[in-house]
Amino acid sequence: MDIEERLELVTRNTVEIVRPEELRELLETESRPRAYWGFECSGPMHLGMGLVCGQKMLDMVKAGFEFTILLADWYAWINNKLGGDLEKIRLAGEYFKECFQALGLRGPRVRYLWTSEVVSDPEYWRRVITIAKSASLRRVRRALPIMGRSLDAVDVETAWLFYPCMQAADIFHLDVHVACAGIDQRRVHMLARDVAEKKGWRKPICLHTPLLMGLRGPESALEGRFDEDERLDKRIRSKMSKSVAGGCIFVHDEPEEIRAKMRKAYCPAKQVEDNPVLEIARLIVFPRLGRLEVDRPEKFGGPVSYEDYGELERDFASGSLHPLDLKNAVAEALIEILRPVREKLERKPELLEVIREAELTR
Repeated sequence: MDIEERLELVTRNTVEIVRPEELRELLETESRPRAYWGFECSGPMHLGMGLVCGQKMLDMVKAGFEFTILLADWYAWINNKLGGDLEKIRLAGEYFKECFQALGLRGPRVRYLWTSEVVSDPEYWRRVITIAKSASLRRVRRALPIMGRSLDAVDVETAWLFYPCMQAADIFHLDVHVACAGIDQRRVHMLARDVAEKKGWRKPICLHTPLLMGLRGPESALEGRFDEDERLDKRIRSKMSKSVAGGCIFVHDEPEEIRAKMRKAYCPAKQVEDNPVLEIARLIVFPRLGRLEVDRPEKFGGPVSYEDYGELERDFASGSLHPLDLKNAVAEALIEILRPVREKLERKPELLEVIREAELTR
């Protein structure tokens, strides 16, 4: 695979690369580039995490990266997830690992690491304090939306202020070239780059993926204000979230659950913008399967197979593809993609039972 092919894999379906020229230079000069993504162990895994983030990590591994998946148990504890119960949080992390492995993230170039392992090193805390001393309180507070906390939050626990400094420290402590996250995590990555410039540390290249819209569409599903940029704020408030009833599909959902949720999804006829069903097709189905099969009766045009997302979008925008047919096709594609997760978790029913019964909080 040449440099251009590797660049295409790494950058496809991203919102932003900071900076593209640094990424190109890395691929040209580093034989074993390193990247990481951290995931707060906070409950069930939805499509945004499992298949948008998951696909991007697979792309990078295929492009030659050594990838660390950080199971961020301490972050979930700081953020009061799962009632702050570290035993439940740890089980959620084990569930994440099982799901990611079932979706293909395994092998010699993928490693799983717990934050509870990282924090045992005194050098890690030196980096945390160095970052905290290099940033104002105002800037750290402005980064709190990375926790899912709004900018307007009044009751701020002191522990929350450690979160952005620790997340920035992870990048340097793990000695990675590329830090990956959703676009809602951009602030902490910019903090890390600024600190790196002040301290003469290597600046991380930052890769940001889109936020998958919730099934309920472009509504304010989450309360509060998460970014000064109006468009990004709207996107964060509309993103797929496990705490929004009816707004997400979990990677362990049974086929009938997926079909039922998809039937209720927001999908206005001919509307391409802010259409969560089309987003799932673009960001998940085509990168995973390379096609979308629409099985419909002859009286409605008969079966059709799409091997290009652009063609699918054009047909939907013109009205030649009905929303129900699109929903049904995407549901069946997701059922196929997620089959390995269901099969893997069938062998660990006790793990799935804990995840389903856990009280989820933001």
